[in-house]
Amino acid sequence: MQTPLFNYFGINEKVFWSEVNKLPEIYSLRGQTVSAETIYLNHILSYVKNGPMRGLTNQKLFELGKELPFYPGLPNFFQEIALIAQEKNFKDYDFKVEHYIISTGLAQMILGSKIASHVEGVFASEFIESALPPNYLSQTDLSLPIDPEISQIGLAVDNTIKTRFIFEINKGCNKNTSLDVNASVPHELRRVPFDQLIYAADGPSDVPVFAVVKQMGGKTYAVYDPDDEDEFAQTCKLVESGRVHNNGPADYSPRSSTSIWMKQKVREILTNMVLRKQESFQKNTLSAPKHMPKSDPSAMQQLGKQETLWQ
Repeated sequence: MQTPLFNYFGINEKVFWSEVNKLPEIYSLRGQTVSAETIYLNHILSYVKNGPMRGLTNQKLFELGKELPFYPGLPNFFQEIALIAQEKNFKDYDFKVEHYIISTGLAQMILGSKIASHVEGVFASEFIESALPPNYLSQTDLSLPIDPEISQIGLAVDNTIKTRFIFEINKGCNKNTSLDVNASVPHELRRVPFDQLIYAADGPSDVPVFAVVKQMGGKTYAVYDPDDEDEFAQTCKLVESGRVHNNGPADYSPRSSTSIWMKQKVREILTNMVLRKQESFQKNTLSAPKHMPKSDPSAMQQLGKQETLWQ
């Protein structure tokens, strides 16, 4: 994802990531613990502060997002999946398929990419420009720097935060901001029940989310770069260890195995939703009142005689 950023500033990408990979060990020798997944955000800020990326703003990240490349089939795949809800078996139920991105990458680059208009929400790492100074609450006029640039981390997404965002989508906190993610919500009242959720991902930081989604009844799928045998082997281990239901190449073109699997699972989920709606309707629907046939007087007299005899 960061390649367009490095190209814009003329940064050697291999050198940057080599430095990032060594940082946890170096800080550990100093007696400090850092997150291996998100320390790269701090290193970007170091590049900004010390000159190589001077002047980097969120707007520039957004603009560079237009250069992000995607695997085959994207972003059209999202529209193809969404249209399944309009198929004959489902169109009368007002179902909707939503897509979300949860990433340790940079939110502004994702929001600036060609995929952004096809997703319902983006949960990813954020930078802050023009951080507020001490005692800002008592200041009547806050000055802004003439040349703004990113200076602080607003949100660092790691494997734990990814799990939190899954629960936000599950409970509907992203749609109802007054609802706290830690609020107790009965499973049947949650906006997107886990058994109606599919999580597809490729990285080690996704393993905890895979575990939660699969345990709670959702579908999990690991994708890999078709040209990378190591990634293929890694996703196979996830299948063999029961972390995910299946794996496949990061190819979302109509006839790819990944596209076919996804579409089948969406149809399975929608079919189960239809069945639940029908069962609920039958269970909660009372029969309408009917006209009762008139009683036969002679039959009633005969019944009265029988009751006398029985007494």
